[in-house]
Amino acid sequence: MNTGQFYINGSWVNPLEQETFDVINPATERSAAKISMAGTADVELAVQAARSAFPEYMATTVEQRLGWFSRLLEIYRRRAPEITQAMCTEMGSPLSFTEEVQTPCGDGHIEVIMEVLAGFEFDTLSPRGGSRVLHEPVGVAALITPWNWPVNQVVVKVLPALAAGCTCILKPSEESPLSAMIFAEMIDEAGFPAGAFSLINGSGLLAGAALAAHPDVDMVSFTGSTRAGIAVAKTAADTVKRVTLELGGKSPNLLFADADLVSAVSWSVEACFSNAGQTCDAPTRLLVERSVYEQAKEIATRIAQATKVGDPSVAGDHIGPVVNARQYDNIQRLIQQGIDEGANLLAGGTGRADDREVGYYVKPTLFADVDNDMTINKQEIFGPVLCMMPFDTEDEAIRLGNDTDYGLGACIQTSDPVRADRVARKLRAGTISINGAALDYDAPFGGMKQSGNGRENGIYGLEDYLDLKTVTA
Repeated sequence: MNTGQFYINGSWVNPLEQETFDVINPATERSAAKISMAGTADVELAVQAARSAFPEYMATTVEQRLGWFSRLLEIYRRRAPEITQAMCTEMGSPLSFTEEVQTPCGDGHIEVIMEVLAGFEFDTLSPRGGSRVLHEPVGVAALITPWNWPVNQVVVKVLPALAAGCTCILKPSEESPLSAMIFAEMIDEAGFPAGAFSLINGSGLLAGAALAAHPDVDMVSFTGSTRAGIAVAKTAADTVKRVTLELGGKSPNLLFADADLVSAVSWSVEACFSNAGQTCDAPTRLLVERSVYEQAKEIATRIAQATKVGDPSVAGDHIGPVVNARQYDNIQRLIQQGIDEGANLLAGGTGRADDREVGYYVKPTLFADVDNDMTINKQEIFGPVLCMMPFDTEDEAIRLGNDTDYGLGACIQTSDPVRADRVARKLRAGTISINGAALDYDAPFGGMKQSGNGRENGIYGLEDYLDLKTVTA
């Protein structure tokens, strides 16, 4: 793989601009690869390839698209070890976690999009039967993805775009582009038509903004920070293109006294620290019913202190480093701010984990007795940092849980299914996990409030890339 090239119009091509970027392995702090960074001329080339290919690609049949997806699935499964290695290298995802959780997202979502596409009715009747309703592709879609779940965020955008009949340009994060470039090779090998899919690397400020502003781009799907998502939406507004956003989170986790306490607290800590805390819907705010709060603190402290931090290239149940120096420094600043604002530090703290001299390893950190107005309880930290606070009543738990600008995810721990359903309906979040249940690949994922709009996964993701056309005769 020539990491200095872009995939445009069915071929790997040299960039028109000369700027490069070093992809840093966060475990070693050394360059793992050098990529080219797209300028406006490169963006223009990719957009025009997608625009030129759109009329022919939108006319392809469901059977043709299913054939390409079927081949893609075979290729992905064959090359899964390469995808795993790329993610371990580019963003420090630990080997075992990557093999078991990150990499399987690819074939899981390919399977689902094939099921959805095979059964989707692109030509239906209106409810009274007086008109035909056609589901047609939006057009050229710009897909901008983050570094924290590199393959998952690529496939949940690329697959529905191609299934809908859109042509697309993918701009992965420059921090984790290697897995996306392998995926581009898979798309090419699967035989998708030239121009249906292109990949360029580049910065959000230049390449991302140019895609969002381009008049020949009909849709932007963006995953990243709320701040960056606002900028994308503002830029896209001038050309009135469709925008879907999956943004930040500060997910509450409501733990009631009737839950299996050891199991619930263990899951809560591990879920927050998973992927080194670099998950947008991680349950980072643990709200515990006061009658079991002190016990929960003891259990959480024990688990946090026992959490291992280690080399992502080695198998095991440890967490790895955070993605880069900027992220590490920001997490250190917020941990210190939590200490300064009076939160009770029970585990972790500032400094590198295990006193390591190299690698962006953050200490798994646990704060208790946090006030809802503290910075660490309001800002998305995006690191292995968990905040605990008590509540007295169900209504108070719901109020505290909803007291955030975000609304991506929420969790409930209780043995009472009636309470679980009642509380789930009152929490303002796009996904609710009860007692640690995991989201299936076909269930909608997305947020409310400042966590964004639109939904990904399955039929819900496909619909975001479709326009409705009414034909009345």
